[in-house]
Amino acid sequence: MNIAIIGTGNVGGALATKWAKAGHSIYLGVQDVKNFKGKDLLSNPHTTAHLVADAVKESDVILIATPATAATEVAKGLGDTSGKVIIDAMNIIMGNGPKGYTNTSDAILANTSTKDVVKCFNTTGFNNMEDTNYGDSNADMFVAGNSVQGKKVAEQLALDAGFAACYDVGGNDKFQLMEQFAWFWINLAMFQGQGREIAFKLLKR
Repeated sequence: MNIAIIGTGNVGGALATKWAKAGHSIYLGVQDVKNFKGKDLLSNPHTTAHLVADAVKESDVILIATPATAATEVAKGLGDTSGKVIIDAMNIIMGNGPKGYTNTSDAILANTSTKDVVKCFNTTGFNNMEDTNYGDSNADMFVAGNSVQGKKVAEQLALDAGFAACYDVGGNDKFQLMEQFAWFWINLAMFQGQGREIAFKLLKR
């Protein structure tokens, strides 16, 4: 796949690295191609840096992993997203998010031309994207959104990043639930003292 990464910090960087090593073409969308956070990502295979709109133009899939407060501005700056899948990996933190929205995915939908928007890769820490393995099993990932195509793409990319499975949580009405699930991980890891090296696994019998 041709994937634009908007937000080259911890989460965007971890996924860009995993997907590049899996053989995908990575287009880093940045404000300044000569000076940006995560410039070391250019040492990954199949990875190049572009202005945001140019990265989007070259891609079929767009990952947004910027601070939630920038969600609306980032969405407006993507250019033409018709026919493209957008994966939202953001969360509103401590009430700091796009004004007028209860979650970042709704802000993206309201300010882009595609309806293929899903929320994924937001429910755990970047360390669990860098290393999904826990002993004899790998962590699971989750996805929500109305877009069938978006879910299909996110599920495949979750597997390519090393997650054991990616479970469908529901439609657009579950965007906020996904952000609450992220807070559940943050609460356990940060506020309840469990540390970042924890992850979710769905067990069946």
